[in-house]
Amino acid sequence: MISVVCVYNNRQILNNCLIKSLKKQNCNSELILIDNTQNKFNSAAKALNHGGSKAQEEYIMFVHQDMELNSPNWLSDVEEMLKSIKDMGVAGVAGRKGRTPRSNMKHGTTPRSVGIFPQDDPIEVQTVDECLAIVPRSIFQENPFDEETCQGWHLYLADYCLSLKNKGYHVYVVPQSSYHLSIGDSFSNDYYQTLSKIIKKHKNNYKWIYTTTGNWHTTYPLLIQIVYNKLYRTVERIIIKLT
Repeated sequence: MISVVCVYNNRQILNNCLIKSLKKQNCNSELILIDNTQNKFNSAAKALNHGGSKAQEEYIMFVHQDMELNSPNWLSDVEEMLKSIKDMGVAGVAGRKGRTPRSNMKHGTTPRSVGIFPQDDPIEVQTVDECLAIVPRSIFQENPFDEETCQGWHLYLADYCLSLKNKGYHVYVVPQSSYHLSIGDSFSNDYYQTLSKIIKKHKNNYKWIYTTTGNWHTTYPLLIQIVYNKLYRTVERIIIKLT
């Protein structure tokens, strides 16, 4: 069974998206909701570590409030799939291992595909998107999110994936159809502050850090990369829209 951990700040969106799709599932799950409407937690890492510590099931799914699981078999199918993957550290529904996004997910108020190439099987990537990630509880108990590096609400899953890969675990995107209301395109100062810390933390182990919100070289000047990534994302969206 899967423990579902969600930090929310909008009860209406939570009910209309995640809760609605969970109620349609053909199997039971443990639901752990973290109410952050009053800003009790100032970072995703702290909030999710708090929620994850309460989980009792074999797998923990950390998921955004505006995610929808597109099939009533979603949870049962993904659990069976994960059991067949050796040394799995993290599994998500969107991710990168290079410049091409991998996902069967759609996002946005006018739904459009995240990935360019549809996938039928799990595929190994470098990092997965924060919108949904599943971690074996046994791994999470020994490897919580890094609250020092990730002091805001961005890139905590990218950091987590890189850290687990350093320990020999693998990161996958599973071919589960899903929908994310947000397009995940928020680039506040917090994003770049966290990115700078992640680059510093992992630069000795990775030449490139590939995320769903940008591809980052660990030695090139960050300001130049920010301009390049903005242009790249614009081109990428046009390509995805046309495919």
